[in-house]
Amino acid sequence: MEFITGMAAGVALGVGISHMFKRLKPVQSKNKRFEQPFHSKNGLSKGPKVVAIGGGTGLSTLLRGLKLYTSNITAVVTVADDGGSSGMLRQDLGILPPGDIRNCILALADVEPIMERLLQYRFKEGSLKGQNLGNLLIAAMVDIADGFVNAIKEVSSVLAVTGRVLPVSLENVHLVARLEDGTVIHGESRIPEEQMKKNSPIKEVSMDNPNCRALPEVIEAIEEADVVVLGPGSLYTSIIPNLIVKEVAEALRRSPALKIYVCNVMTQPGETTGYSVMDHVKAIIKHSGANIIDVVLVNRSNFPDELLKKYRLEGAAPVDCSDLHKLRDMGIKYVQADLSDFSNGLIRHHPQKLAYEIIKIAEEAVKK
Repeated sequence: MEFITGMAAGVALGVGISHMFKRLKPVQSKNKRFEQPFHSKNGLSKGPKVVAIGGGTGLSTLLRGLKLYTSNITAVVTVADDGGSSGMLRQDLGILPPGDIRNCILALADVEPIMERLLQYRFKEGSLKGQNLGNLLIAAMVDIADGFVNAIKEVSSVLAVTGRVLPVSLENVHLVARLEDGTVIHGESRIPEEQMKKNSPIKEVSMDNPNCRALPEVIEAIEEADVVVLGPGSLYTSIIPNLIVKEVAEALRRSPALKIYVCNVMTQPGETTGYSVMDHVKAIIKHSGANIIDVVLVNRSNFPDELLKKYRLEGAAPVDCSDLHKLRDMGIKYVQADLSDFSNGLIRHHPQKLAYEIIKIAEEAVKK
């Protein structure tokens, strides 16, 4: 009860400040090289219809770049998260995990940096310790707007979001991983830690409800898309959880859209240690079937030595690209480009570089 009372106070604060959002000015990109080719909202509305599928920081990174090129964006987000603030709200209120949804909304929103910082704020003390203010706002809106999808729409409207954000499913599902040694791990948040303890590669992941249904709007978006982008993001806990929803994989196979997989820059301890580009692609095909990928977009950057040392100490390394040529044997093309961002002492995809290459690939495909 103490937790719920404290949470209500946080939500009240979030709802109160929401009335301020509409007065905020949009943030403009200062990077001229990757500036949008359109110069008005009208121009953005003529951009390609892009469906971006994933979760975690990878998907929100991609969205920050894509919104400079088109307003016709649909972000499809995994609902398997059961850790942190999302896990607490999921357990206490019985709602879908709002964390990845929140990050995608903020990535597509036109708000001042201070307001984004506020909605990303995580309480450090008291009964709200560990809770995120943006998650609490979404949780409150679920009740006010009568449902999770309506809540997302209302919050997105208030924040002037470019495009839309959709959960892949409205069902309460949990991720299950099976390791090569036979170990079964229940829960998305437990997979990396348990995998590292067992030191056994992930064999496959599945949902505890293998027949969970996709949100109808997700299938419609895939069917109408010009481009579908998978990733970047955690292979087994952000990307594949969307693809093992059977209706999503089936829709992707039927879709005439150009399907691009953005391979991660670095391997991820607990999921993809020692993986090459080909290993990532094989894992996706194993879980979702063939004809899911037309083009693989791969990073080609020179990494700072100090950053590489830091990552290697944590068990991560650049994804091996030596087997790229094997993709051709599978009828899959690949493109290499400098996609990296080394700011804040991290190795990540650069939002605008990534979006620039995706739009470039799509435009060249149309010409052919």
